[in-house]
Amino acid sequence: MGKTGKRITAAQKAVDRSKQYSIEEAVKIVKENATAKFDESIEVAMNLGVDPRHADQMVRGVVSLPNGTGRSVRVAVFAKDAKADEAKEAGADIVGAEDLMEKIQGGFMDFDRVIATPDMMALVGRLGKVLGPRGLMPNPKVGTVTPDVAKAVKDSKGGAVEFRVEKAGIVHAGVGKASFGEEQIAQNVQAFVNAVAKAKPSGAKGTFIKKIAISSTMGPGVKIDASAVSA
Repeated sequence: MGKTGKRITAAQKAVDRSKQYSIEEAVKIVKENATAKFDESIEVAMNLGVDPRHADQMVRGVVSLPNGTGRSVRVAVFAKDAKADEAKEAGADIVGAEDLMEKIQGGFMDFDRVIATPDMMALVGRLGKVLGPRGLMPNPKVGTVTPDVAKAVKDSKGGAVEFRVEKAGIVHAGVGKASFGEEQIAQNVQAFVNAVAKAKPSGAKGTFIKKIAISSTMGPGVKIDASAVSA
């Protein structure tokens, strides 16, 4: 087994593994230990009391982070005519219809989010096996199938984050960069936690939010007191 570096060892010592911190305390610790030579991403992970194999326990949604994500999001839009023009004016990176479908079928995947107008979904549906496994399939529940493509593009560019619970009951997302101020990160974490809490499904029984932790790309995880979050 290789040796643990001095930076990682110091970061681990700064965290009391048995303690649960407030969001503000956790953010402070994570920021202080994000000492890599690049601008580390800040992520939040939540362990939920659901079994997503059951339809009535699926958790998914979208939240607009008040301070953005700190990363550039490339948006592809399926739209025609006036709606295509609206998408371009709103800042979409790629806009098309049959031509865009053919590009994606040919292996083009240079985008992070896909938005479509409702009339385009028959076309987009043909890409289900390509977009679905990557979590890129447009869905009206998270606002990516909509006639208001301009708003959807602006939201995506401005910090909208989609979330979906995984098989093990975990939901996670990037909520900023280490270069953000502590208050900015804390506000983003709170907004994400609130959105997940509001997305509690009808089939969830008992404690919904079991554990919450945040971390930077190269730093240790810091537990947040989940009891402070109503669910």
